[in-house]
Amino acid sequence: MPAGSDGPGGSGAARALPSLPHTWRPLGVRIAVVGFGLMLVVVCVAAWFGFDASVRDRFSFLQRLTLVLLGAGFAVCGWALGRARVTAEGAGLVVVNGFRTRRLAWEEVIAIHLPEGAPWATLDLADGTTISAMAFQGSDGRRAVHGVRAVRELIDRETGGS
Repeated sequence: MPAGSDGPGGSGAARALPSLPHTWRPLGVRIAVVGFGLMLVVVCVAAWFGFDASVRDRFSFLQRLTLVLLGAGFAVCGWALGRARVTAEGAGLVVVNGFRTRRLAWEEVIAIHLPEGAPWATLDLADGTTISAMAFQGSDGRRAVHGVRAVRELIDRETGGS
């Protein structure tokens, strides 16, 4: 059942809200970043040392620099994906997506949704805009659904909603 379909409290069972501050992070994305990153490093190092010295010597300084910069670019992108998080604090939510951090007071946050098939959750804000909450990845399944429900209950508690 998608997280967007349940109202506050889910199926009516009383659940304890997380103590604040509480941070949610995506699991699948972090595993993929670390796993594929390590595989890429292993393959590149094995290929480099698999070449004999005459082949390695034909690489110019600029070609080697290009390879290092490409590796650094992949590392930076992986770091940006892996640092996504949502932290619930006494004053509100801190949403980190990639390199951007947004601090939202509880009064600014109206709702959170994770429709079935969506890549990540979305926060509806009081000014009529929305922002992504990439900490709740649809690919994380039940883990993301439970996180969205917990944030929804915190929003209701902190704003005095129904």
